[in-house]
Amino acid sequence: MGLDEMNHQQVLRELAGEAAKPLPTFEKLWQSGKAPADWKRGNKKGKKEGPGKYKPDSLTFVPGKIMEQILLETMLRHMENNKVIGDSQYGFIQGKSCLIHLVAFYDRVTALMDKRKVNDIIYLDSCKAFDTVPHNTLVSA
Repeated sequence: MGLDEMNHQQVLRELAGEAAKPLPTFEKLWQSGKAPADWKRGNKKGKKEGPGKYKPDSLTFVPGKIMEQILLETMLRHMENNKVIGDSQYGFIQGKSCLIHLVAFYDRVTALMDKRKVNDIIYLDSCKAFDTVPHNTLVSA
């Protein structure tokens, strides 16, 4: 659900023919590298003040969400076809969740321990890392 109170997935399903009409506009925007200012605005539910309200999971306008989905699928297809992402990447990859990675990691560590091999493990917890970066610096980068 976006700021305009529309569900972009429902719009795509019910109006597939109509939804195809803006594709030339999306192509022009893609070629120009620019998007309408309204598509860049977004905020989380509630008060609009504070940097915590302007995160990647904010509410935005439906045309922007549709274009984001088109771009995402195009980029993912490109990365898969060109082997951009290694087999060791888990999370944010369809069919390769973080849980699957943890199970594979556990299996590998226990197999090494069974063979009496040394295991060095470094754990990096980046929870809330996005919240620690100054938003003005992040947006201007």
